[in-house]
Amino acid sequence: MHQQDNLLKKRVNLFDGISLVAGSMIGSGIFIVSADIARTVGSPGWFMVVWLITGIITVIGAVSYGELAAMMPQAGGQYVYLKKSYNPLIGFLFGWTTFLVVQCGSIAAVAVAFAKYSGVIIPWISEKNILLQLGPIGINSTMVVAIIMIIFLTWLNTRGIVTGKTVQNFFTSTKVIALLGFVLIGIIASKSLGINEINKEALWDASKIGSDGQAIPLKGFGIIAAVGTALVGSLFASDAWYNVTYISEEVINPRRNIPLSLLFGTLIVTFIYLLTNYIYIKVLPLTGSPEGTDVISRGIQFATDDRVATSAMYVILGDYASLIMALFIIVSTFGCNQALILAGPRVYYAMARDKLFFRKAGELNRFGVPGFALVVQGIWSVLLCLSGTYNDLLDFVIFAVLIFFMLTILSIFILRVKRLDIPRPYKAFGYPLVPALYILTTVFIMIILLIYKPRYTFAGLIIVLAGIPVFYLWRRYSRKNDN
Repeated sequence: MHQQDNLLKKRVNLFDGISLVAGSMIGSGIFIVSADIARTVGSPGWFMVVWLITGIITVIGAVSYGELAAMMPQAGGQYVYLKKSYNPLIGFLFGWTTFLVVQCGSIAAVAVAFAKYSGVIIPWISEKNILLQLGPIGINSTMVVAIIMIIFLTWLNTRGIVTGKTVQNFFTSTKVIALLGFVLIGIIASKSLGINEINKEALWDASKIGSDGQAIPLKGFGIIAAVGTALVGSLFASDAWYNVTYISEEVINPRRNIPLSLLFGTLIVTFIYLLTNYIYIKVLPLTGSPEGTDVISRGIQFATDDRVATSAMYVILGDYASLIMALFIIVSTFGCNQALILAGPRVYYAMARDKLFFRKAGELNRFGVPGFALVVQGIWSVLLCLSGTYNDLLDFVIFAVLIFFMLTILSIFILRVKRLDIPRPYKAFGYPLVPALYILTTVFIMIILLIYKPRYTFAGLIIVLAGIPVFYLWRRYSRKNDN
């Protein structure tokens, strides 16, 4: 029985939507991925170019999605756009990948990051602290804390959209203020440091770190390839902005507020990310040595455990850095997972209404939210936590996610031809040039990945293509039950 018409509550306003966009994007990535980007491009100038390109791509994607969101303000967002632009199979493959890897894998990864940084404050929380051995799987205290977090936030979101958005608003506001505070402190502190001069000397001297740990100079296409591969980390640190489209049916005046949420949310986070990385290169040398004995000699490239933000904070505040950054990241990851856990089930809810997911996932609980879908998502996320495979799966699916991005933007062109009858209260900015630029950029990045990271690329495609027989089996099963 479909109860969405009388139970889905429109309780999400523009501020809530912006908060969900920003909260989904800001997790642990901004504190960590800069180290790998620095190792890939090797110069402060190209390092900032990577983050600038990421910001431009993200904002272009967001303003382009705005047209689709305003046309089809339905639960499930991107799943609905792909289904209506192409066919149910393409929509299912997106939903399949979202559930199997992207959303649940991200939830598991963010929960483990939350637990790891909690261990800085509470030493009992450690991957070395094995509490139970189940065959080849050793359940440690980090896993336990991550699982408790997932269970708690899953339960919290079963209590209704108002509860979920209230928690989301608090944590998004807190981490945005905290990051802006970090930037302000960094600007003040950097004036007394000489790091800026070190980075200026190698501003555009691109290089990559080889397998032996030595820098290899880059020229010509080598620089372009390095930037393309480096974008993977920064794009995923900026990912999940589209989660607000999943809750479209619960947004007040969605044809206006979803496009604006996408625009303002991505602009805010892009601005903060650029400032944060600017502070990194103001207080730390970009290049360093893995054998360095302090944060300066290790630089951004070889920050301990890739914790660039912690190293930067150490330069600014000294011995309290680890504790302060741990608190930052605990707040950031908690807020990020709240957004992911809140939004994801709306995709499975939409799939269930199309008889392409567990039928019960298409029902709403007494609080007007897809409670069963939340539980299923929570169970799979917990299992990924226990398996420890979530990071590998997320690496494998990078290429596939880019394909879905490209197909979604391409659907704007398709629907402008196929469905002129649908009202378009908002139209993609700069159409057709700006959306076309997004498609070309995405295709270019995919080609780079095919050439330089084939292992991840083809594994991701296998995960997606495995959904094809599942689609036909599920549809056959649903038809059989209907007869």
